[in-house]
Amino acid sequence: MTSSVTPTRPPATLLFIFGGSGDLNFRKLTPALYNLFLDGYMPEQFEVVGIGRTAYTDDSYRERLLEGIDEFSRRKNGPENQWATFSPRVGYLQMDGGDAAAYHLIGDRVKAREADWGGPANIIFYMSVAPQLVPGIATNLSQLDFCGDKSRVRIVVEKPFGHDLQSARELNALLLSHFAEEQIYRIDHYLGKETVQNLLALRFANTLFEPLWNHNYVEYVQLTAAETVGLEGRGGYYEQSGALRDMIQNHLLQLLCMVAMEPPTSFEADEIRNKKVDVLHAIRRIAPDQVDQVAVRGQYGAGEKDGGSASRKPTPAYRDEEGVKPDSMTETFAAVTFFCDNWRWEGTPFYVRTGKHLAEKSSVITVQFRPAPHYAFPGAAAKSWQHNCLIISIQPDMNIRLRFQAKRPGQTLALDPVEMEFNYNTSFTEQQPEAYETLLLDVMAGDATLFMRADQVDEAWQIVMPILDQWAAQTDPASMPIYEPGSWGPDQSTEMIEKNGFNWMNE
Repeated sequence: MTSSVTPTRPPATLLFIFGGSGDLNFRKLTPALYNLFLDGYMPEQFEVVGIGRTAYTDDSYRERLLEGIDEFSRRKNGPENQWATFSPRVGYLQMDGGDAAAYHLIGDRVKAREADWGGPANIIFYMSVAPQLVPGIATNLSQLDFCGDKSRVRIVVEKPFGHDLQSARELNALLLSHFAEEQIYRIDHYLGKETVQNLLALRFANTLFEPLWNHNYVEYVQLTAAETVGLEGRGGYYEQSGALRDMIQNHLLQLLCMVAMEPPTSFEADEIRNKKVDVLHAIRRIAPDQVDQVAVRGQYGAGEKDGGSASRKPTPAYRDEEGVKPDSMTETFAAVTFFCDNWRWEGTPFYVRTGKHLAEKSSVITVQFRPAPHYAFPGAAAKSWQHNCLIISIQPDMNIRLRFQAKRPGQTLALDPVEMEFNYNTSFTEQQPEAYETLLLDVMAGDATLFMRADQVDEAWQIVMPILDQWAAQTDPASMPIYEPGSWGPDQSTEMIEKNGFNWMNE
């Protein structure tokens, strides 16, 4: 997260992307870097080097990346002369990350560029590879002498960070045996989204909200990350993950931390991360015999969705998708009730849910406030009364809405809920940067505020492991709740929240 209105450019940087010929680089990383270049944020001296096994020359690699920019970038190609200026700073190394003997190629590249630039550069290694390849690459990188320089060498690790608590701890231990904690950037692209970052400004730059941001005034908080799509050809991956691991353990718990954290004394990276890990420490651990009361899972079944009768599309059941076991117990929907056992949030539930093939694509945080007393108003005036709430929409819309009561025009006293809205698109003329633009710039600048620390990862896994263990023990396929594609998930999710007198905010 940049710390000034007009941030200075990072120092000279060499960025190596393992998996440089892969999909993430094609769709996200290079388009993000090119947009940073167009906006004047890239270092004066930089080079981006893709590393992969695919046979590319520098020229053919650049042509391939330009196709990705034309297809996926928020600004497409931009001025032609800008690509002609940017692309010579992009190169390719054909090598196998598992071949320790080939790593001298990286060392040679670093020496050559630093000689050209007349001094040392920041060196970043981005792990855009399958999780099982990260340990071997990190071990091989450690043989390069300069990787021990904590001031200028960084390694970026994509999620999933481990498959469970034990594997996450093993990965952390391995990385920390080769790199210092301040060199390791565990990336979660959700935290780079503009609306997520705006949570800190909303809470701590406005006296309007912070005095009310506690259990005395907040009745509950809901966090929803809903997708309308299914697996999109990722059945093999999803079978090993599931909704709880894929979304709640990382993305949604990190959002919960930003909603629930105490005010920081500064916006230094470790101060923000300390406050977030305090929230994770405070989240009530779930006993095995309590899992069924506070956690719900489900799988989408066969059905139809998308539009009216003329445009409805058949949707196969999850168990009929390619790469999925016919008796799979992997959840495509998960909902959990969390509690933060601290002074600020005592007794306030945090309802978290995520799923595929749901009714809408949306990532929304809803903070519902406790009701105001009705007794001063005639009964008829309050028929449409709704609780005050703050609705923070992360995607696809990026806005913040405050719902409150207002008098309906007319000669009688009648109240209706109305909204005040802040919308990024109408309030600002600047284009909103993609999440990876923000995060890549932060890595180059050495700002770890929006990246997870080892203790955060460990605590997040500790929170969800009782649920994962309990679900793993349930092996009867008939016990898995099935929900209709295009719905809001299984009925058990609604029952979980209704037993406390609340409802999911579906809008």
